[in-house]
Amino acid sequence: MFQENRTGLEALIYLVNCVSPSYAYAGMGLPVRWRRSARLAAMPCAVVLAAFWPGAAGAQAPSYAAADFVNASNYTTGPFAPNSVVSLFGTNLAFGTAAANGGAQLPTSLANISVQVSNAAVPLLYVSPGQVNFLIPSSLIDGTITVQVERQGLIGPTVTLTLVDAAPAPFTDAQNFVLAEDWNRNYALANAANPARPGDTVVLYLTGLGHTLPNPNPGEVPATPAPLANPAELSVLLNGTAVNPTYILYAGLTPGFAGLYQINLMLPMNTPVNPEIRISMAGQTSPAGVLLAVQPLQLDARPARNQ
Repeated sequence: MFQENRTGLEALIYLVNCVSPSYAYAGMGLPVRWRRSARLAAMPCAVVLAAFWPGAAGAQAPSYAAADFVNASNYTTGPFAPNSVVSLFGTNLAFGTAAANGGAQLPTSLANISVQVSNAAVPLLYVSPGQVNFLIPSSLIDGTITVQVERQGLIGPTVTLTLVDAAPAPFTDAQNFVLAEDWNRNYALANAANPARPGDTVVLYLTGLGHTLPNPNPGEVPATPAPLANPAELSVLLNGTAVNPTYILYAGLTPGFAGLYQINLMLPMNTPVNPEIRISMAGQTSPAGVLLAVQPLQLDARPARNQ
């Protein structure tokens, strides 16, 4: 399976809502706790979650296997959830390269290819000879689905995937820290070099949290926040201990980005150094070993702010 050396978030933001040569939605005008960072929104359209493989795919049918379907956020295998962005890696998937050009609705055809999920064309974000990014329709429910790629009449193999109510998949960096922004520091990235502090509110980005209220139509790019339909099923665990739900200020869709979710979390004052963070939703828990960059106040060597 081919994987390009890029973080999943860079690609998802470009592929979901980037209009060359402009930049993506910055979230202005929304309540401050939902606002998106200019840092993440201003990623140039050159950022792409795939290698460009030159040359036509020829007359061969698309080729791939079930193991080639992964979460676009962290390249983990399924199960997948409704409204998740899935990356498919294979060969002969398309003759060229194309990406969705923004707007309120994602297309179901790019570069003369389509992806059929249970015999219905689904929204596409990006296609190339070696990779396709598509959105599982938000209207689906748990069970099994079939997936096929069709390129100008040539149809790839039928693959069966498992769909569950939720499949949390956070974005991570090269050091396996969860991608988080610190609201208290003007949405600066919280990472190993610049960790958040206990008491800060961090914004976590992920895919796979499932249905929301309102639930977007298939392929719709949400214009406003939409909280989870079943927030009581959501837990954030730090070193295996669930955070008090009152510290979860918002959990739901990120406006302006199809398939992207965020959790706005106030860090408890007793948060330890770089705790493992796992997200649990509807009986599914995100992978182990992912850390949240935090440094308690008594260990914080950063200079104090000017009063």
